Amino acid sequence: MLSIRESTLAQQTIWQENFEVRSHETDFALRWKPAAILRVMEEITVHHSFHLGVDYYSLKEMNLAWILVRTKVRFYEFPSVGARIIAQTWPRGWQQKIFGMRDYSLANEKGKSVAHATTAWLLVNTKTRKFVKPETLSVSLPDNEGKFILDETLDKLTHPTGFSKEHVFEARYSSLDLMGHVNNTQYIDWLCDCFPVSFWRKYQFEWLQINYSNEVRPEESINIEMTELADQPGVFSAVATNLTNHLVAFEGQFAFKQAS
Repeated sequence: MLSIRESTLAQQTIWQENFEVRSHETDFALRWKPAAILRVMEEITVHHSFHLGVDYYSLKEMNLAWILVRTKVRFYEFPSVGARIIAQTWPRGWQQKIFGMRDYSLANEKGKSVAHATTAWLLVNTKTRKFVKPETLSVSLPDNEGKFILDETLDKLTHPTGFSKEHVFEARYSSLDLMGHVNNTQYIDWLCDCFPVSFWRKYQFEWLQINYSNEVRPEESINIEMTELADQPGVFSAVATNLTNHLVAFEGQFAFKQAS
């Protein structure tokens, strides 16, 4: 990926970078993998946070860290190798006085939408592992009032009582990030691996929402239980339970459409 926009002295309330879809980020059909799209979102979040003075290293000095707790993405197309992507992100204020909201827009070089996403974050004290209020920050973030990419809320997810499929995954070296736990984008790869390759020859994500509840540490395993909703054909519900401590790692709902 190529980052070609650098920060300036003036605060950029909306951050933009250009990327190129790499071959290792695509699947057997040369489609950009869903997790790769979320990794671009993660990358520009890191860069914008650095520009705003609320990046990992700045917050580490205050014993603070950002924790992603909810994500919703709508996918419009999955570009192929070499496609140029224009990615934007911006903070969108605070909800319920504790959730820091951040939105994303990804488009191709012709301006056609690739994906839109909205996310919710919490500030955590890294020593106590407890959530703290935004007033703890010594920096004021731009709120970009009224600029939301999805007119949808990031609600709690409800699930059916029974699940029809189970899949177990273990947190190994390749799953971990700088926080020492499983990276949020890895869960998307694991969800994809819950379906056979033959499924992905016919379908692709239309949208997904993931609510992250508890971190998964090295050598821990999670069991992903999944089922299709009876009253919403094509919509799936999933719950991932940590087999070590029996806590819910994440919950998800997602829908598919015919592959293009």
